[in-house]
Amino acid sequence: MNKIEMKTPLVEMDGDEMTRILWKMIKDDLLEPFIDLKTEYYDLGLEHRNATDDQVTVDSAEATKKYGVAVKCATITPNAARMEEYDLKEMWKSPNGTIRAILDGTVFRAPIVVKGIEPCVKNWKKPITIARHAYGDVYKGTEMKIPGAGKVELVYTAEDGTVAKELVHNFTGAGIVQGQHNISSSIESFARSCFNYALDIKQDLWFATKDTISKKYDHTFKDIFQEIFDSEYKEKFEAAGITYFYTLIDDAVARVMKSEGGYIWACKNYDGDVMSDMISSAFGSLAMMTSVLVSPQGYYEYEAAHGTVQRHYYKYLKGEETSTNSVATIFAWTGALRKRGELDQIPELCDFADKLEKACISTIESGKMTKDLALITTLENPTVLNSEEFIKAVRGTLEEML
Repeated sequence: MNKIEMKTPLVEMDGDEMTRILWKMIKDDLLEPFIDLKTEYYDLGLEHRNATDDQVTVDSAEATKKYGVAVKCATITPNAARMEEYDLKEMWKSPNGTIRAILDGTVFRAPIVVKGIEPCVKNWKKPITIARHAYGDVYKGTEMKIPGAGKVELVYTAEDGTVAKELVHNFTGAGIVQGQHNISSSIESFARSCFNYALDIKQDLWFATKDTISKKYDHTFKDIFQEIFDSEYKEKFEAAGITYFYTLIDDAVARVMKSEGGYIWACKNYDGDVMSDMISSAFGSLAMMTSVLVSPQGYYEYEAAHGTVQRHYYKYLKGEETSTNSVATIFAWTGALRKRGELDQIPELCDFADKLEKACISTIESGKMTKDLALITTLENPTVLNSEEFIKAVRGTLEEML
């Protein structure tokens, strides 16, 4: 068969450790035999990030603005041990955080649902997508230990010198205090990204905070979402046959547990951090979790939700066999290729992405899978494949489909 032609490149962000090994296998076996793959390549491996003083991360984000669609391999966010291991100039920031800030994006994470990998919540039938606001709140908090009796206040000094104060607490003894903030422009971008993505995948959107307790902070989130929805998106949602509604976070949790899934659940920063891990674990495996960063301007960056699989990489370096799950990384590629096909009006590319995803799911449902899934599957007598064997098995299923 002739290779599928691409018009516009994808931004390709290579990564670290075992996922970097899988990245090459996926390209060699599942993509390049079928697509005339056009990418603008950026090496976000930690050695190259260190060599470029992390400028390569910034460049990759700017390229995403230029081309509109990116696909990213998992990367290392260094700690003290990594500083020593890689002889780093400094402890470079999370690449995901840098890219997220430049694109002003929201992260959407959803599980890949496969028969034989059953959710812990028996009534969940469809994926639940978590939309996490990725700025501010406790992650930008300022903290202080209070040594003894005294007064703590919030103080705002306007540019004209006007001062406004709010009492936090009159301490009669030792304690702790924390100040949090967010900014309206970031909340507005969060809201628009959520509304746009809901329209993109045609799913209902829920948003939940605790405005009954946080009558100014959380209530501002609620108000901004509602104002933008009413003025910009209400008619679009009605035309698409989808809904938006707000509820309290505790009510949302109760609804989620009783639902069948199939919607987007938008959360503030901390709530999204916690709930995305809960959803991924309850659906079966973090290795079966997709992630896409969506900006309000319509830039998309696809990746797996998991990390670089460090333990397997060290086994690989020793020449030992690994059985690493590559599904979420394959789905990062299919998501990016489908979006590229949509934007460039190449239906063959969209169709290929759909078939490659079906090939992954069919391979697992036929009983062929990596060790992590074999340990939790309800299928009898699964065949455990190593990292390369699984990708080859998907290739075989894909060729039958094509």
